[in-house]
Amino acid sequence: MRTSIRMLTVGAAAALLLGCVSGPAASKGVDGPDRSRVLVFSKTAGFRHDSIPEGIAAVRELGATGGFAVDATEDAGAFTARNLARYDAVVFLSTTGDVLDTTQQAAFERYIKRGGGYVGIHAAADTEYDWAFYGGLAGAYFQSHPAIQPATVTVEDRSHPATSGLPRSWERTDEWYNYRSNPRDRAHVLASLDESSYTGGTMSGDHPIAWCQEYRGGRAFYTGGGHTKESYAEPAFRQHLLGGIRYAIGAAQADCRPENGYRPLFDGTAESRAGG
Repeated sequence: MRTSIRMLTVGAAAALLLGCVSGPAASKGVDGPDRSRVLVFSKTAGFRHDSIPEGIAAVRELGATGGFAVDATEDAGAFTARNLARYDAVVFLSTTGDVLDTTQQAAFERYIKRGGGYVGIHAAADTEYDWAFYGGLAGAYFQSHPAIQPATVTVEDRSHPATSGLPRSWERTDEWYNYRSNPRDRAHVLASLDESSYTGGTMSGDHPIAWCQEYRGGRAFYTGGGHTKESYAEPAFRQHLLGGIRYAIGAAQADCRPENGYRPLFDGTAESRAGG
């Protein structure tokens, strides 16, 4: 009997030791094999938004309740193939200017092509103007903006996780970007600005402000909101971000094919309103 008990004890100890050795090898990190991980990147080489700390804190809080781990850095040295492989998505949080060198850019391109996720927030569109791959991934580059003011956001697709909980007309205050080009022909627009609801819009009545796309093997989500500190305490905007991140990490599915052939019926003028 004692021999049997001794053998059972040794076997259990060996199994426990084996479990300790093999467990972390199956994991992306210390949080377990099934937990997604997100990297928040907020390096700036131009204008720096004072809302970046609030943005990082918000993503960390969303991760704590949403089931994904969050790391944050402003070190471009994190953009290596080995390190990026640890993450399901990279969030560019109000980055500005040229933030990655050519080697780091190549590593990020490979990461996206291998199925990685991208989330761009606000000034992510004011980043890497000379890197065509990034411009396509973000969807559009920043051009200008008027003063911070209230505006009406028209939610065009309420089936995407980033917009499913929003009203069709979403009233909020932020700094509203104009873009150098309209992403509608290559990305799936989730929400757009009603240019008649504020002053300073320059996109002729078709003004996308949030969109998603499948890009070169990866998943991409961008939102133009997030300039103000208050944005990151706003429940609706936090849910908007959470849905976008969940899409980017692959935790939620969505149809992000562009709506080719779209022609806006309303361009902000009284004439087009009468003709509709």
